[in-house]
Amino acid sequence: MNEKQDPLVANDSDPVVLLGPGPSTVSPRVLQAMARPLLGYLDADFRKVLDEECQLLRNSYGTANELTFALSGTGMAGMECVLSNLLEPGERLLVGVNGFFGDRICDVAARHGIVVYRVDAPWGEAVDPAVLDAKARESHPHAIAVVHAETSTGCLQPLAPFSQIAKNHNSLFITDCVTSIGGVPIEADLQHIDAAYAGSQKCLGAPPGLSPVTFSKKAVERVRARKQPVTSWYHDISLLEKYYISSPQSYHHTPSNSLHYALLEALRILHHTETAPAVFERHSRNHRALVAGVEALGLKMFVREGLRTPMLNAIAVPDGVDEAKIRARLRNHNKIEIGAGLGKLKGRIIRIGLMGHASRPANVVAVLGALASALTEQNYKCSGGAAVDAAIKAGNY
Repeated sequence: MNEKQDPLVANDSDPVVLLGPGPSTVSPRVLQAMARPLLGYLDADFRKVLDEECQLLRNSYGTANELTFALSGTGMAGMECVLSNLLEPGERLLVGVNGFFGDRICDVAARHGIVVYRVDAPWGEAVDPAVLDAKARESHPHAIAVVHAETSTGCLQPLAPFSQIAKNHNSLFITDCVTSIGGVPIEADLQHIDAAYAGSQKCLGAPPGLSPVTFSKKAVERVRARKQPVTSWYHDISLLEKYYISSPQSYHHTPSNSLHYALLEALRILHHTETAPAVFERHSRNHRALVAGVEALGLKMFVREGLRTPMLNAIAVPDGVDEAKIRARLRNHNKIEIGAGLGKLKGRIIRIGLMGHASRPANVVAVLGALASALTEQNYKCSGGAAVDAAIKAGNY
């Protein structure tokens, strides 16, 4: 295979800009951190890496929870970890479902023998707290779970009403923060979240492969009071705690040094170089700019204003336009990756992610220009110049 054929070499000189639902393009500092020499899994210096990383993850979640760490695996590993630890087979979980990943919670929980109750909302809308409360009175759940930022639709679910419902029913409150962490405040302690999981590859600005999780004291007590062992040995937090938190450390598994180096560097950028409030404002500003540009193209956002996530933008595909051709043209002609719709939204929306390091004015302008060209190619009348002008004005670029 020559260099032109090698996909790794080809992406070195002219990298793809990742503006999909994740992973997102990372900072050169993060890539450089991954090249550092490896250490043993019980090396004292690697423990310092983990300790600093855990503290910065607490800051990211807005919590003082001691049991906060980056689990080896993607966000789905975090989901499985939280569900399999907090609920025993036969116990009841109530899930607010308004997208693909709410469905996924139900699927994963059922595979662990958990009895699942669900309240469904139309994809792209928020779950109605009153409907969920009524279902809680009927089902008496041991835990209630919602997705904070539904990646499949770009809907940001307000958490406070569900936190109160969980408190009223003495249920644990579980939150999926895979897309929201690092892009909007979570305030886990103020929201009384008992357990949450996330991913490293979106707004945190690191590569995929680690899942930050956090457990409240109440959640840890629930796990310690289990009558049966956790159904997943690998995800048992009573074992993981001895590696990530306890001193002295006990061996559990061999984590990827390189991924932890990358996540720590990304967290340092978020909390020290830029600061979390500035990062949140940057995501919000670039979201507003993109929306203005999208609307100037004559397109419609899938989620109504007030419920939109700033980091994941779902755009309705106009009649007569082939979204697969749009995505292919952006990837092949502009070297920009955007996302397709998932599940029942396949073919109906495109998803543009402005996450972490990739949430930048230059990327907003580039994707709008590329999108306009792709639409024009399919005989959809629009003006890329007008879209860019609208974005510049809305984002105050």
